[in-house]
Amino acid sequence: MLIHLVLDGVAESSLGVGLDIIGTAARLAKAGLVKAPRRDSVLHQRVVSLDGAPVLSGAGRPIAVDGALNLRHVGAGDVIVVPGVFAATERSIGRLLERDDVSRGGELLVRARSKKAVVAASCSATFVLGASGLLDHRRATTTWWLAPEFARRFPDVTLASDRMLVEADGVLTAGSAFAHADLLLAIVARITTPSVARLVARYLVLDNRPSQARYMVMEHLRVSDPAVQAAEQFISSNLTRQVSIDELAHAAAVSPRTLARRIQAGLGMTPHKLVQRVRVTHATHLLETTTASVDEVAARVGYADAAAFRRVFRQVAGESPRGRRGRN
Repeated sequence: MLIHLVLDGVAESSLGVGLDIIGTAARLAKAGLVKAPRRDSVLHQRVVSLDGAPVLSGAGRPIAVDGALNLRHVGAGDVIVVPGVFAATERSIGRLLERDDVSRGGELLVRARSKKAVVAASCSATFVLGASGLLDHRRATTTWWLAPEFARRFPDVTLASDRMLVEADGVLTAGSAFAHADLLLAIVARITTPSVARLVARYLVLDNRPSQARYMVMEHLRVSDPAVQAAEQFISSNLTRQVSIDELAHAAAVSPRTLARRIQAGLGMTPHKLVQRVRVTHATHLLETTTASVDEVAARVGYADAAAFRRVFRQVAGESPRGRRGRN
């Protein structure tokens, strides 16, 4: 069984796309268009709240539910998914995590996981999992613009903020609101077969997007830490050459270890990843606003080897330089 656990402020888009994906998978399997496990319960889904009462969506509309979350009927093979909640700023995340229902929901999710159920969340709901301790010493992702706040609040989590979807030991996390589609497709692949998930994606015209990086806005990720700001400025001022961690630390007036710790705390990435991110951000601007060739762009952001630039660009942006230019 798949259970959608909705909290007050739930994003209607996330819940809706989740219901549609599971519903489509069930209909395709029933029609015999794709092979799937014979047990009907695999793709049976319910929408529940903590107490069985309707909740208000982030848009202020009442969301009806099928009942309350009851862990007596949850065990191995079941999946509990928490759609994102409307909380788009650090302040609203703080208010979200102060709520009693969120604390209670986190405790129930921990108990569900102890019963071998799969637990999953997307967007701001990943903070609910983080606050519960479910993500400690695990790899996870979250909505990209809240990555610095996530890294600050949950230092024991290995944050992969550029990934659209991360699975770690029965706990799945996904990025921004529409990454909920990626999350549910991954769950369909897990509880049925990958071929079912692929067919659902084709019917619903859902593209494969393994990375959030192409959507990230570097300016939004900037933090107030002067050391991190100084390091980023030094990278931007020295784009045409390689820079070392020692140089970055000297520019930031801190030790290399301290700089690495503060970049990780502020941005959820290593200094090396920050260098790559800044270079790819500048490269993207050049690809979108000039007619310079990919090789010329590579040289202008510090890559003598254009092939290496293409590899890094694809890793960071989730697409090729030519693909980025072709979309504009």
